[in-house]
Amino acid sequence: MPAVRALVRPCAVAAAVLTVGLRAHGQAAQDPAAAADPAAQYQLATELYDTARYREALAAYDLAIRTDDPEFVARARKGRIRAALRIAEFDLAWREAEQLNDGPAADAEAQTLLGDALWAMGRFDESDAEYLQALEDAPRNSRARFGLARSLATRNRLDEALSEALTTAAASPRDAEVHALVGIIYERLNRFDESAEAFERYLALLPEPKTREERQLSMGAVFQSKVRLLRSFRGRVPLQMDPGDAERLHRVPFRLVNKKIVMRGRVNRLPVEWVLDTGSERTGVSDTTARRAGIGTITSTLTAGVGIAMLRRLDMGRADEVEIGTLRMRNVPVAIRRVIRNALPRWQNESLSPLSLGLSVVVDYQRREVTFGRKLPESDADFVLPMRMNRLPMVRGLLNSTHPAYFVVDTGGELISISAETADALSMNPPRRIPLRVYGMSGLDENAYLLPGVDVDFEDIEYRNVGLAVLNLRAPSVLLGFQVGGIVGHRFLSEYRFSMDMARGELRLERFGGTQPVAGGQ
Repeated sequence: MPAVRALVRPCAVAAAVLTVGLRAHGQAAQDPAAAADPAAQYQLATELYDTARYREALAAYDLAIRTDDPEFVARARKGRIRAALRIAEFDLAWREAEQLNDGPAADAEAQTLLGDALWAMGRFDESDAEYLQALEDAPRNSRARFGLARSLATRNRLDEALSEALTTAAASPRDAEVHALVGIIYERLNRFDESAEAFERYLALLPEPKTREERQLSMGAVFQSKVRLLRSFRGRVPLQMDPGDAERLHRVPFRLVNKKIVMRGRVNRLPVEWVLDTGSERTGVSDTTARRAGIGTITSTLTAGVGIAMLRRLDMGRADEVEIGTLRMRNVPVAIRRVIRNALPRWQNESLSPLSLGLSVVVDYQRREVTFGRKLPESDADFVLPMRMNRLPMVRGLLNSTHPAYFVVDTGGELISISAETADALSMNPPRRIPLRVYGMSGLDENAYLLPGVDVDFEDIEYRNVGLAVLNLRAPSVLLGFQVGGIVGHRFLSEYRFSMDMARGELRLERFGGTQPVAGGQ
């Protein structure tokens, strides 16, 4: 699945060593006397946190909480929330933040931390409400303003997001995450030089990893790779289109092959067949095609996929030209994919990620036609779902009428699936788990199963008593910095003429007849 196929822009788990989120580190040795002293533990936890030893800091903050002083408990709990977020212990951070805000320490800082924890849980709308309340109580709260800027960016209000992020960076120049956000917004605005400068400011604020492995798998290594890629565009206009092409719509016929949308095109004038992949952060080519098209490796980054909770290296390069029908775009960042053992062939093909190129897209399954454009005209729709672009296009769903979750909209996927964490939160305890054979980018997901009897709503679109595939999405969630709720794919989308409108932040669905789509495995 693409959301977990080619994740190449992690940022929210700022300054953390990525592997910390996938496996526990050993705990620091404790002096018995110091372990009994909450003040000593708090000091130790702060030192551990400042040197990026987040899991050890988490344990020390836990010991520091064991005191009768409510003010001290609140300070230690705030540290515990921050440490949990750094190592992708999202549920723990949320529980601690809820507890913090239920007590006498429920100030603007506590509200902001609850906003951060809700965001990490994928509850973006609830997070927004906490940030706005925190700003109302404390207008100079830079972390709440950071949260607001990040939310504006996901709704494609990039100019507003940049203004808020720059204001926050000026007020809190030592906050590394703010500089990372500024870099991401500049990158989405195709201002690559300014993006690289912001990422370099972010890198300068990170703690130095202690071991060679940590250096290789750290957020610093990831962002150093990003800087190298962005700097390689110096003197070029990224994602360049001729003025006439940028203003018009481009209609391209497609074939449906194994439930994948396949279009003819070119990369560096080499004929290829593109698979439309709205769930990937980058347009990608195989290493064979890269060699034939003369696309060299500029740098490499980390990626993750469904199944095995592990990180993989992914090469990155630059295509001089990408073509699909009348659409021509120059200077395009591309992922270069090597053959992955035990993965299905669909992840070895050429894939086009239009939203990452700043293009909106319309898919008409009846006419077998895809339309691309920087701006789409208004169109009829039976259903309009707000869509966030949180590095991947996502819409909000509601499970069993009580559990909100954001789902990646993935034309490369098949049906509807949810993460194992989302399934656990439902507490359904089915009489038996029906095993599924599900292959992702990382190979076979050995723990995938079918969860029957779930109700799913996407606003007015209702599914009742359906079976959903439950997948291991832990690794991509760690990379993205928030818990991925699930994925909607072909069987959901193919009942409609649908538009993914970047400018309006909407997924528009126009029914053309037939029965309600049936949910199921991925």
